[in-house]
Amino acid sequence: MRSPKLAALELRRFGRGRLPRAALVALLVLPLLYGALYLWSFWDPYGRLDRIPVALVNDDRGASADGKKVAAGDDLTKGLRDSAVFDWHEVSAEEARAGVEDGTYYLSLTMPADFSRRIASSAGDSPETGALQVRTNDANNYIVGQISRTVFSEVRQAASTKASRSFLDKIFISFSDIHGATVKAADGADRLNGGIGKAEKGSKDLADGLVDAKSGSGRLSKGLKKLNTGAGALQDGSAQVAAGTQTLADKVNAVDEKAGPFLKDNEKTIGDTARLVADSSKAIRHHLATLVRTAPAAAKGAHTASATLDDVYRARCEQPVLPDAACSDLKKAKEAADDVATIADDLNTLIGDQDGDLKKLDRNLATLQEQARALAKSAPHLSEDLDDAVSRINKLNDGAAKVAAGAKKLHKGLGTASGGAADLDAGVGKLKTGAQDLDGGLFKLVDGSGRLAGGLHDGAGRIPDYDKKDRDRRTEVMADPVHLASEDLHKAPNYGTGFAPYFIPLSLWVGAMVAYMLIPPMNRRALATGAPAWRIAFAGWLPVVAIGVLQTVSLMAVLHWAIGLQMARAAGTVGFLFLVTACFGAIVQWLNARFGAAGRILVLALLMLQLTSAGGTYPVQTSPGFFNALHPFLPMSYVVEALRRLITGGGLGPVWHACVVLTAFTAGALALTAVSARRRQVWTLDRLHPELTL
Repeated sequence: MRSPKLAALELRRFGRGRLPRAALVALLVLPLLYGALYLWSFWDPYGRLDRIPVALVNDDRGASADGKKVAAGDDLTKGLRDSAVFDWHEVSAEEARAGVEDGTYYLSLTMPADFSRRIASSAGDSPETGALQVRTNDANNYIVGQISRTVFSEVRQAASTKASRSFLDKIFISFSDIHGATVKAADGADRLNGGIGKAEKGSKDLADGLVDAKSGSGRLSKGLKKLNTGAGALQDGSAQVAAGTQTLADKVNAVDEKAGPFLKDNEKTIGDTARLVADSSKAIRHHLATLVRTAPAAAKGAHTASATLDDVYRARCEQPVLPDAACSDLKKAKEAADDVATIADDLNTLIGDQDGDLKKLDRNLATLQEQARALAKSAPHLSEDLDDAVSRINKLNDGAAKVAAGAKKLHKGLGTASGGAADLDAGVGKLKTGAQDLDGGLFKLVDGSGRLAGGLHDGAGRIPDYDKKDRDRRTEVMADPVHLASEDLHKAPNYGTGFAPYFIPLSLWVGAMVAYMLIPPMNRRALATGAPAWRIAFAGWLPVVAIGVLQTVSLMAVLHWAIGLQMARAAGTVGFLFLVTACFGAIVQWLNARFGAAGRILVLALLMLQLTSAGGTYPVQTSPGFFNALHPFLPMSYVVEALRRLITGGGLGPVWHACVVLTAFTAGALALTAVSARRRQVWTLDRLHPELTL
C-alpha cells in the first residue's frame, strides 16, 4: 500500500468515535492556545498604560521670574494628565508613599516644593537644577519600573527643555540689547570720527597758516627792528643838528651886533661846526632813504599776517572746532597782529603825510650839507657874509628843529612797533608749534577714532540681533539641540506583531509534538507488512503534515481576522509556515521513532533549547555563550528570522536561506526516520520489553 493511502487510513481512525474526533479537534486548536492566546495577551501592552494606577504628588509652591509667575508643577501636572500615559492619581506625599509600598500604586512621581523656584533660577544669576522624584517598587511589578524609567526620562527632558527655553530666550534678548547698544556706539564713533576729521583738517590749515604768519611776522620784526635802529640814529643826528643849529642861531643872533669881532674870534669854531653840520646832514639823508623804502613793505606784511590770523580765528573758533586753549592763544596772536598792523599803518601814514616835508627836508639837508661845507670853507670869511649867514642859520635852525621833532616821533613809533612785532613773532612761533602739535595729536585721534568706529561696526556685525521668530527658533534648537532622526524600516505596529515570529513557530512545534502523541511516528500496518522504510517514514509523516497545515490555516486566520495581525507578505507567510510545520513534523517524528517514549522528552527538551537560542525576544548576542553556540544549528533560529521579514517586511534573503535549511532538516529527519523504520522491522528484546513506556 502506498504512503498517501497509509496516511489516509491513519487519519480515518479519528472519525471512528467521539474521543478520536475530540482529539483531532484538540490537535487543531492546541496551536491557538500557544500562538493566538499568547500573542493576544502581549498584543499592545504599551497602548494600555493608561490603566496602570500611578500616584502624582504636586507639592510645588510656584515662584516668580522677571515679574512673571512660574508654576512649573501645575503645568507639568496638566501635561501629564493630558498625555494619559498612566492612570494618574493626585494624592499627598504620605498617601503616595504608602500606596507604592502596599501595591495600590505601581509607582509615584513627586514635584517638590521648590520645583518652580529651581526652574526659574535658570534665568537668574545662580541657576539650580530642578529635581523630579520617582519612587518605584519592583515587588509590585518589575516591568512597570522599567517602563516608568523610559516614560519619566521623556518627562524630565520635556521639563528641562522648557526651562532651557526660558533661560536661552533671555540670553538671546540680551544679545539683541548688546547689538543695539553697540550699533549706537558705532554711530557715535562715526560722528566723532567725522568731527575729529574736520578738526584735524582745520588744525592742518591753522598750522599751514601759522607757518606763513610766522614767516611774515619774522620778516616784519626784522624790518621794524632795522627801521627802529635807523630811526634812532636819525633822532640822534637830527637832535644834534637841531642843537647845533640852535646854538649856532643863538650865537649868531647874540653876537649879531658884534658879528664882526665875534666872527673874527670864532672863525675856527664856525668852521668846525659847519663841518659837523655837513656830516650830520649826510647821515640823516642816508637813514631817511631807508625809512621811506621799508615802511610800506612793513605795513603790508603786518596787514597780511593780521588778515590770516583773523580768517583762521573765525573759521576755527567762532564755530568751535579747536579746543578752548588753542582758541585763546590764537586770539592773543590775532590781537597782537592787529596792533602791529595799526602801528605799521601809523608809521606809513606818518611817512605818507610827511612825504613832501621829508623830500623837502632831504633837499634842505642836502643844501645844509652843501652850505655847511661852503661855510666851513668860507668860515675864515664869515665876517664878510654875516648878514647873509644870520638869515640862513635862522632858517636852518627852524628846519632842524622840525626834523628833530619828526625823527623823535618816528623813532618812538618804530620802537613800539618793533617791540610789538617781536612779541607777535614769538607768539606766532609758539602758536605754530602748538598748532603743529595739535595737528599731530588730531591726526592720531582721527586714526584712533576711525579704528574705534570700525571696531564697533565690526563688533556690532558679529553680535547677533534676533527678532522674536528667529529667537524662538534658535531657543528651540539650543534647548533641545540633538533630535533623534530615527528611521524605522519596516516598523512593527505593536508589541504583538513584533513577537509573532517567536510565538507562531512555538505553537506549531507544540502542535506537532501533541500530534505524535496521538499518531504513531511509524505506521504499524506498514511495519507489519514489511513495507519499504522510506514508505513507512512518509506514511507516519504525512498525516501530521496534513494536520499541521490545518493548524497553520486556523492559527493565521484567527491571528489576522480576530486579533489583527497584519502581514507584509501574507501568502508568503502562510506558505512558509507550511514548510515549517512539515519540517517540525519530520523532526518530532524522527525523535519519537528513534527513541520511543524517551523521544517525547527529547522533543520537549529540544523545544526549550530552540526557544532560548532562537533570539525571539532579545538579540541572541545578549544571551550566554552556550545559546550563541546553539543558535546556528537549530531550525527555529532560521524560522524566527524569516518570519520577521515576511510579517514586517524587508529583504527575502533570510527567507530563502531558511527554506533551504528547513528543507535540509526535513529531508534529513525523514531519512533518519527511514533508518529507524528499518531497525524497527527487526524484533529485539528491547522492543519486546521496553525499559520505559509513556
